[in-house]
Amino acid sequence: MASGVKPRVKVPKSAAAGEAVTIKTLISHKMESGQRKDKEGNLIPRSIINRFTCEFNGETVVDVAMEPAISTNPYFEFDAAVPEAGEFVFTWYDDDGSVYDTKKKIAIG
Repeated sequence: MASGVKPRVKVPKSAAAGEAVTIKTLISHKMESGQRKDKEGNLIPRSIINRFTCEFNGETVVDVAMEPAISTNPYFEFDAAVPEAGEFVFTWYDDDGSVYDTKKKIAIG
């Protein structure tokens, strides 16, 4: 994982079958647009998270394309129905080819 890039996710530990739960995600990332210059006047290479996905038990819940204008440390909050116990997989894709992911399980209770 690239230096300083850290995904964080908040998912309830359990839900009733069919219940919609609120999921919160944030990834610490500088989101360099490729337009800024360093101290020596050289362009800082573009490095942005350009896509975020969330799957539940292999089914797509969210798939978002991001553009350079998105803020540093992108935050997403969304609701997802939980039909059964399982695992959410969250994935962030960087322009430089890096992929960051994290997983969270949820029980039916």
